Amino acid sequence: MNKYSAKLAALMVAAALGTTTLPWSALNAEAASAGLSAQEIEQAANQLTQISVMNGYEDGSIHVENQITRAELAKMVVLTFGLQGKGDPSANFEDVNPEAWYSNYAAELTARDIMPVQDGRFYPQGTVTGAELEQIVAKALNRDLKSVHHWGSRSGSSDATVTRGEAAYLLNTARQAIPSAEAKITSVRALNAITLIVTFDAPLTANDEAFAKAKEDFAFNGGLTLTNMPRLKTGSKATYIVPTSVQQPGTVYNLTYKGQAAGTFEGNAVKLDMTEARQIANDTFELEALKENGVVDYGYVISAYSGGRGANAFVLDENNGADGKTYQIISSGQGRAVTITPEGGQPMIAKYVPFTQSTDGKQEPKFRLPEGQALQPGVKYTVTSEWADIANPTFIAKDIAPLQIAGAEATNDTSFTLTLTADPGDEMFSGRRVELTDAQGRKLTAAYKYSSRKGATGVFDLEQGGKLEKGATYTVTPVGDWAGSSQAELIVQ
Repeated sequence: MNKYSAKLAALMVAAALGTTTLPWSALNAEAASAGLSAQEIEQAANQLTQISVMNGYEDGSIHVENQITRAELAKMVVLTFGLQGKGDPSANFEDVNPEAWYSNYAAELTARDIMPVQDGRFYPQGTVTGAELEQIVAKALNRDLKSVHHWGSRSGSSDATVTRGEAAYLLNTARQAIPSAEAKITSVRALNAITLIVTFDAPLTANDEAFAKAKEDFAFNGGLTLTNMPRLKTGSKATYIVPTSVQQPGTVYNLTYKGQAAGTFEGNAVKLDMTEARQIANDTFELEALKENGVVDYGYVISAYSGGRGANAFVLDENNGADGKTYQIISSGQGRAVTITPEGGQPMIAKYVPFTQSTDGKQEPKFRLPEGQALQPGVKYTVTSEWADIANPTFIAKDIAPLQIAGAEATNDTSFTLTLTADPGDEMFSGRRVELTDAQGRKLTAAYKYSSRKGATGVFDLEQGGKLEKGATYTVTPVGDWAGSSQAELIVQ
């Protein structure tokens, strides 16, 4: 993060701790060169001083232009996020006097693994880089690093040291993103036929985000329902992507949250632009969506997933724009279905296969025919949907060779790994089950553990409380023909 100019520093020395409005209005041009305006620094510092998070020096000056020390930052972080006494601050540092004013703050944060130490030393007078500050704030707030970096990015380089004013700005921004059980909705709008954008005055708690609780709290008229948990947008303080059942265009919906009226919105007729439908197994097909066409899966733009999506994760602004493009958002596929109709035949409902809508860097949600049904080679199929427009909705089915099981290995008494003869390159295990038969003919069933695949190997968990018997040998066979007639031997050590 950039330092302020010498002129700016000299002018700011006179700012007193106890004043409610710091006299910085004349510094706009100088502060703007650092990426943040003087007003932004002034507002942040004022707010933090008013709640005793930020204090001045012995001479009463606040010195926002000074590099912040680790000791100063420890106090500000603890007080900003209300971390006092919530840990077990029993650390002893070689370079910290237990009577020092910052001792308890340093111990509190190191006990929580929020601020790092090295060789038993806290280095209280050491400086902090922008990248280090972002890591500290992300841990203290329990928020994704990409969001915190987005809030602090205007301050300058992540490799440069941080000033007290820059730290105040980031902490004050993050303070507005502290979850609250009393959060209230401030706006709601329909983004597309299955997605709402809902903004609160504070982020929801983890308990309020949980699907079962959220489904109770979000209530709509007209038969509309929540289909999965609300997800916080990356980079936002309290704006959520909220998946719903298919909205009826033109219908005015009333939303209540925790029993209180929270707003109205009109059902959205916009369908998601999908590129094509294509077969990937004898009972499964997928719908492709492309980011370059302005369609993005919500998994790439939500706080909860940002740490695991690598370069695919990015930040959308309040209008769902980035890099000069406005995006459609595919919200959660949970509970979604499409219709697939064979030429000259009866339509079938194909249901979404969980956790397949954005895997391996692809936006290709998969759908599976009803159990026992299969796509017939040579037959032309057409896929239609209430929530998606598919540019190329037809394909001619072909006979696709099923996967083949190569081996199985127990990991504990309730789960085992199953390995295929080749890496399927996608979540082809999803929704699949196998049957285990021991030497006496006793049977167990196991289901794939979603998102556990690593290459050709996935984890399967026993169902209905089943347990593997030590010393037993099981024959593992697929339920259905997803892996043909292949089988493997599972020996429990």
